[in-house]
Amino acid sequence: METAPAPWIEALRHSQESLHALIEPLDADQLRQASYASDWSIAQVLSHLGSQAEIFGLFLDAGLRGEEPPGRDAFGPIWEAWNARSPEEQAADALQADKAVVETFESLDAGQRERLHLELFGMSLDTTGLARMRLGEHAVHTWDVAVILDPAAKVAADAVGLLVDTLDQLVARSGKPDGRKRRLQVSTSDPERQFILDLGDTVALVAGDGDGNLPAIRLPAEAFVRLVYGRLDPAHTPPVETGAAELEELRLVFPGF
Repeated sequence: METAPAPWIEALRHSQESLHALIEPLDADQLRQASYASDWSIAQVLSHLGSQAEIFGLFLDAGLRGEEPPGRDAFGPIWEAWNARSPEEQAADALQADKAVVETFESLDAGQRERLHLELFGMSLDTTGLARMRLGEHAVHTWDVAVILDPAAKVAADAVGLLVDTLDQLVARSGKPDGRKRRLQVSTSDPERQFILDLGDTVALVAGDGDGNLPAIRLPAEAFVRLVYGRLDPAHTPPVETGAAELEELRLVFPGF
């Protein structure tokens, strides 16, 4: 279920401001320390967000002009340029690029938000779809930084409230079948949601209550979002009301990316 673009853009602005507040006080050594994201320093997480902000700017420009979006051959030079920057440059430039793409989203008038449309990565995306893609990446990578500075950090609640209702699209891409066919009932709190997770040759998530006979797991929606993104290791897992054994299995299904 997707909504109008405004809530997604507002949540993206909040995430951008939160990241800026996290990064601005950091010194050179802190930028070089490891983030939660595998093999990336904090500066490298920022470099990724900065390069993707630049790419999203190209997507938005193409959509507004009614042109085809840039292909993958356009991404390499952008990534190379960001990788060549020093950690301090990566951080400073990423914050600027990040703010700029949010401002571009915010600048769209009602007609532009209605007209914008792109065929991208095998998906048909409108303004909401593009904002959703950026928010999912941004909110989770912000957590990758925040949790190093504060082990109790959580993905922003406004982002979770939106992302939890679109996890079916991510589950289909991020889930890795483990060879066992089964179905699980997943219930979340804050917000309350009910899902059926279908594990077989593929991994699928659908809204539903099940029949009461399925193995069940209940956890906060914020934790479920991080699980699907491969970021719910035991050290960063809140108390799970039911389904601790199922959770161990699901960590293998969602190894992260």
